[in-house]
Amino acid sequence: MVKPLIDVKNLRKEYKLPSNVVTALDGVDFTVAEKEFCILYGPSGSGKTTLLNLMGLIDVPTDGKIFVEGEDTQGFNRVKRADFRLNNIGFIFQKYYLLDELTAVENVLVPALAKGGNIKELSHKTEGILGLVGLKERVHHKPKHLSEGEKQRVAVARSLINEPKILLCDEPTASLDAENGTMILDLLKKINKEEGVTIFLITHDERQLSYADKIIHIADGKITKEENR
Repeated sequence: MVKPLIDVKNLRKEYKLPSNVVTALDGVDFTVAEKEFCILYGPSGSGKTTLLNLMGLIDVPTDGKIFVEGEDTQGFNRVKRADFRLNNIGFIFQKYYLLDELTAVENVLVPALAKGGNIKELSHKTEGILGLVGLKERVHHKPKHLSEGEKQRVAVARSLINEPKILLCDEPTASLDAENGTMILDLLKKINKEEGVTIFLITHDERQLSYADKIIHIADGKITKEENR
């Protein structure tokens, strides 16, 4: 039997407040296969972003395990967590988090600089990725000269620069109109199918579910249903 790329086991996350304890995730179990387009679907406040942050090693669970390619990430110290993110995981958020003073190509280049390498070769690679997302003619434009959809495509390109195995997408179309939202989802599907990148996307929008190979339903911090397409 082939091991899953991501294996989440009995994941629990609690937040201690002055007067009580809030349980954001309560015994979450699921797997994601390599090269799968998986959507986590649920209403606001259901625990989607909390789960994404745990999977991206941005936060740590109260209990439970997250295995990536069979490796238990719970044993990672702070430095190894950062290194693992840099080399294996790309992030796409609702907000673009582009640096206003940098051009598109420079914004995409930023994560690659943390790994080192030849700047000329990296710049050439960056321009190629911007071409992949349809921004070949906009590589030297700063964010103020880009549309909202183009800004998010720059963010998508930035998430790909270090050739991640996994893309974690936090409601990536939430700030976009319907046309640009569809364009981003089509682009993610293309990256998934043509580049073999595993996509884990969270949404509360039922219209996006048609893009998924697998849908995981979440409510009140618990998985309620899983569907394979």
